[in-house]
Amino acid sequence: MCFFYFYSMKIITNQIVNGNSQKPILADVFFYEIHQPKPIVIFCHGYKGFKDWGAWNLMAKAFAEADFFFVKFNFSHNGGTPQNPIDFSDLEAFGNNNYTKEMDDLGTIIDWIFSNQNFKNEIKTDEISLIGHSRAGGIVLLKSNEDSRIKKVITLAAVCDYETRFRKGDDFQKWKENGVYFVKNERTLQEMPHFFQFYEDFEKNKNRLNIQNATKNIQIPHLIIHGNQDNAVSIEDAKNLHKWNPKAVFKIIENADHVFNIFHPWTKKSVSKEFQEVIENSIKFLKF
Repeated sequence: MCFFYFYSMKIITNQIVNGNSQKPILADVFFYEIHQPKPIVIFCHGYKGFKDWGAWNLMAKAFAEADFFFVKFNFSHNGGTPQNPIDFSDLEAFGNNNYTKEMDDLGTIIDWIFSNQNFKNEIKTDEISLIGHSRAGGIVLLKSNEDSRIKKVITLAAVCDYETRFRKGDDFQKWKENGVYFVKNERTLQEMPHFFQFYEDFEKNKNRLNIQNATKNIQIPHLIIHGNQDNAVSIEDAKNLHKWNPKAVFKIIENADHVFNIFHPWTKKSVSKEFQEVIENSIKFLKF
């Protein structure tokens, strides 16, 4: 890693970015302001996630120290608000989220970085990489397939398919009839709504949201990382991604769960051994 002893890390948080949605996107950037262009890394959180979850800030600092311009953000409909970006105070927005909104949000963030005059001396616009955790692993693969600005992609505990994760049978019929179903958030104890528009939007955009096709089509370097103790997304998903893109680098993290043995809130000054492996492997992959 590169450490800049004569400079302090610049951290800009909760920047409001307006995109195609009626809801704002909140973004953070981490970098050393040395007036030399740096590769851009954008991190996307997963389902029921947010940019300030767990040890994501420690990850951001590690990438900045390794001479990257690191960006993380809240999807516009993740349920957070500018006033409360951590807890889910806007459940109506959460229920109206869908995959195409997340794809559009990511595109908005990329455009925002490219056009922001405050960053023009700090970024290499021809070196942009995406990292996606869990559900967002699919988002970054889909975006990498349709946006030629993306040069490398990393998937962390990523899903390999969206369609199979929808409710089936009687549960699906009840969802369709009621227009909503609820999932309990074990951290906040909220009943979080999922409106039926989520499925309707997927059906309307099924071809665009086909992770298998995107994974087969991408021509850029791809790093697949998955924990062998992941109970939320099976390691078989990672194996499928590797099968569809045999050129990808596949790293299994031993004894790691879905979030690589991190939890929220994370008050320690260092990350877990397993998450440290994730960070080190990711930085090495992006450097070479």
